[in-house]
Formats: sequence, C-alpha cells, structure tokens
Amino acid sequence: MAIPLKKPNDIEKLRVANKIVAKTLNFLKDRCLPGISLKELDRLGEEFIRDHGAKPSFKGLYGFPASVCTSVNQVIIHGIPTDYRLKEGDIIGLDIGTEIDGWYGDAAITVGVGEITKKDKELIDCAKDALYHAINIIKPGLRFKELSYEIEKFIKSRGFAPLHGFCGHGIGRKPHEEPEIPNYLEYGSPKSGPKIKNGMVFCIEPMICQKSSIPKILEDKWSVVSEDGLNGSHYEHAIAVVDGKAEILSLAE
Repeated sequence: MAIPLKKPNDIEKLRVANKIVAKTLNFLKDRCLPGISLKELDRLGEEFIRDHGAKPSFKGLYGFPASVCTSVNQVIIHGIPTDYRLKEGDIIGLDIGTEIDGWYGDAAITVGVGEITKKDKELIDCAKDALYHAINIIKPGLRFKELSYEIEKFIKSRGFAPLHGFCGHGIGRKPHEEPEIPNYLEYGSPKSGPKIKNGMVFCIEPMICQKSSIPKILEDKWSVVSEDGLNGSHYEHAIAVVDGKAEILSLAE
C-alpha cells in the first residue's frame, strides 16, 4: 500500500478545497429547518460550492446523482436528496465534497432539526466526539490499525457501535486515496500495518449505529442504514499530519 505524502504547498491547496466544504456545511446547517426539502438543500449546496470557485466533487462520482449526501434519521451515509421535507425532530447528515484546481475536499456533519430526542443528541455527540478523539491522538508512528482500534473503543464506550463495511480514506488529487481507515479493527493486531507519517492527508469519519454494526443498502442503491433500523450519525474532517500532529483542513476559518 503506497500512501502518498503531500508537500506543504500541496497541503495548502487541499486546505482551500476543504475550507469551501466547511463553509458550505455551515451554510446548509443553518437551513436545516422544518419544511425544507432535501433537493432544495442539495441545490443550495451546489450553488454555494460553485459560487466559491469549486466544483461539487460528489456529483457523478461513482454514479452518485447529487452534490450533497443528505442522510436522514436511519440513513447513516450516502443518502440521496429527494422531495422529502425535513420535520421537527429529524436528524440529518450532510456530507460534501469539493474539487478545485485538481485538489479535493471532504467533510460531514450530523445536525438536529429543531428539538431532537436525548438519544439522538447522544448519537450525534458520539460521532463528533469520536472524530475529535481520533484527531487528538494522531501522531507520526501511530499505526492506522491502532487509530481504528481506538475509534472503535471510544464508540463502544458510549454504548454505540461503528458501522462496518465503510471507512475513512486518504484524499488529495483523488477524492479517495490510500489508506482505508475503518472505525473498527477489521483484522489482525493493532500493532500491524502502515504507520502515520508527516505529510499524510486523510479523512476520519466515524459512522455510528445504535445496536448493530451490520450495514444494509436500501433500494436506491446508495442509502446505507444499520440492520437494526435505528437512527445513525456521521461526522468527518479532512486532516493533514504536520509537524507531528493532526491539523484539521476542513475548517471554515
């Protein structure tokens, strides 16, 4: 497995793409209100991305039909925007990719629509907190399997389960590069496999189920749910390893 190392100038170009992702997520978050349709959120997201000089990289990627993944309630990732209108108490995951000057950005959040249940708040907090826990422990010499194992332990400590079969990933001149970074120890020892190095850029994205880690893909061929049929959540940042620690690229400022 060849994990590319990025030069400082490359990382700055990736920062530009990821900053647009973060700004778009902030823009859409404020519009996740009762009555708005998923297609409207997708249209607004695409317009915002293009107005900032980037392209929506998810549109057409592997055949995906939209610019924004809109994953509502039981859908954990890869939800396709439809005419569904958000209701009070829904939770929605927004996952966005951009491309500018041949460099890619990618990040995701899950937000509540109005007042949400205590369980859904805990679910969202688990995804966000697991992400920042991972970012805080990243350092050169840590193995990716160790990182996956630590994310899994954190999620389970909150009483939830990591979605299986999907993972974080490298990012650069392609939207998905090596390595794959599951949110669980897939096989082998945590002390095996490649180590994190300065110059690596990758996306960490905890995907949280309530009971079962086993995924199920719906009839639209994209939307991923847990076989338990319960609500899920998702958070993601693109990070670069710089001077011995993880630096978040997908920040609005």
